[in-house]
Amino acid sequence: MLRGQAKGMATLFGQMLPAESSQGAEKAVQWAEVAGRLQSIWTEFQVEQLSKASGEKSHYTDPVKWIATFEAVMRQLPLSNPQVQQGLWDEVIAVLTAVLGQYGMGPRAFEEAKGDPHMPLRDRRFADPEWRSKPIFAVLHQLYLLLSTQVMKHAEAIEDLEPGRKAQLIFAAKTIVDALSPANFPLTNPVALAKANETGGESLIRGFEHMLDDLRKGQLTHTNPAAFKLGENIAVTPGKVVHETDLFQIIQYTPTTDKVLATPLVIFPPWINRFYILDLNAKKSFVRWAVEQGLTVFMVSWKSADASMADLLWDDYIQAQIDAIDHVRERLKVPAVHTIGYCVAGTTLAATLAVLARKGEADKVASATFFTAQVDFEGAGDLKVFVDDQQIETIGQLSPEGYVDGRYLAATFNILRGNDLIWNYVEKNYLKGEEYPAFDLLHWNGDVTNLPARWHRDYLRDLYRDNRLVVADSLSACGVPIDLHRITTPAYVQAGREDHIAPPSSVWKFTHYLSGPQTFLLAGSGHIAGVVNPPSSGKYQYWTNDESPDTLEEFVAGAKEHPGSWWPHWVEWIRALGSDEVSARGKRRPGGRGDKVIEDAPGRYVMTR
Repeated sequence: MLRGQAKGMATLFGQMLPAESSQGAEKAVQWAEVAGRLQSIWTEFQVEQLSKASGEKSHYTDPVKWIATFEAVMRQLPLSNPQVQQGLWDEVIAVLTAVLGQYGMGPRAFEEAKGDPHMPLRDRRFADPEWRSKPIFAVLHQLYLLLSTQVMKHAEAIEDLEPGRKAQLIFAAKTIVDALSPANFPLTNPVALAKANETGGESLIRGFEHMLDDLRKGQLTHTNPAAFKLGENIAVTPGKVVHETDLFQIIQYTPTTDKVLATPLVIFPPWINRFYILDLNAKKSFVRWAVEQGLTVFMVSWKSADASMADLLWDDYIQAQIDAIDHVRERLKVPAVHTIGYCVAGTTLAATLAVLARKGEADKVASATFFTAQVDFEGAGDLKVFVDDQQIETIGQLSPEGYVDGRYLAATFNILRGNDLIWNYVEKNYLKGEEYPAFDLLHWNGDVTNLPARWHRDYLRDLYRDNRLVVADSLSACGVPIDLHRITTPAYVQAGREDHIAPPSSVWKFTHYLSGPQTFLLAGSGHIAGVVNPPSSGKYQYWTNDESPDTLEEFVAGAKEHPGSWWPHWVEWIRALGSDEVSARGKRRPGGRGDKVIEDAPGRYVMTR
């Protein structure tokens, strides 16, 4: 599609130039050359792809399925109702009158009038003055905003539809209207047209090459892929891999203080992402900061799934957490460890604590901290729209070798924030041909991991769809039933106020299932920035409530707001559980005399795609 539009744009520029002028003739030749180069690049790509087997298309890339989805959504909206149609037509006329009326005032008057507001409908996607430079583009984007608003209004107003299905309809409608924005297509984006004219078509060629590179790797690029290298300028906190299994490695970080807390910390990151979100760089690294606070920090680095891991179940990840806890206890000769579980690893940590409690081994864990983790999935956020029988079955079709390709998961998370993580980059890097920035967070976001397909399907079915984790003894692991009410371990539950993956209202429900002492903290921002917020950044805020509220609304109503990072609050909580210290010697310092280690941090597993 983009190839045809890019060629059409090159031809269009040539036709717009005055044929009688020598300059126009030269420009026409130039644009003809651009069209030829685009055709050549496309032909080479097609020849290259012929050598690859073309299996069945996925739902994400098959245009026929996208059209079918669009038709299914539109059929459920009351747009065929004559009254709705008349109301919509009246609004279209009003927008046209308002927009074209401004141009009728004359160029100078229009420039003076387009301050605030300069258009009936406003959206930051159309903030560039080019969208108001000509009546056609002003009308185009204003009609789009009007129609997309109407589609969403009617989708949200539909009644007599099961809540889950309605949520799917609203999500599908939003995804479609976002995709159909005129900003996403070369011939309807005046900013892209201006850039092409300014660069003599070079921006078209660069953008087309960017698009084909992404088609080759099956993943949207957000950042310069050559800008970061693990262990060199990202994930650089010094440490050693001190243990590994077929499923995970354990990294122990080198202490920077003479004394450390006697009880070490074991961090379980989600296996749907790379662990170094907690160790991006020296300024943002939670790991480095925790080490500087005098904690002996261990990090679990999960292996990206391959065909050998096809039969892994939740039991395997729960047992892996237990094994990691036991290994650290044995290595340092300590009775217990502090633990952190992030997202899905936090959900799993809850199950791990329940298993240990059932087995009479709860004292192996001195505390449990949960970063944006859920156990009750009744209101689990936007990801719920991807969980029904059909979509769970699709996972099996996409996983013929027994593991889910991480690129599908990345596409799912990108769709949840389509304008920010898809269409913004389509415009910048495909349509305008801009080069990619060097942004560590975006690099991490695109560093995908594969998941065992069998376990992933069970997770979506048993937890997200059927919400069985909160039903006592409904699920079992490691030979015993799981009952979260048995957890008496001191717990610190953190939620992000703007988290769309693990909404704070859903995370709050965690507190209803814990039987031990607990602290709930609401952090500013979302699923990532709400967690990765170092004190040095001076960003955001967090809320605490020392009373015993029954609901999140009560918590918020009586909460005290604190500026900046919540990390110092957490480490004070940790120290309050036990402040005994030991010298940072012997195996507290990995790789020292007599200590056998495997390799330097960050280890091989995090580098395996």
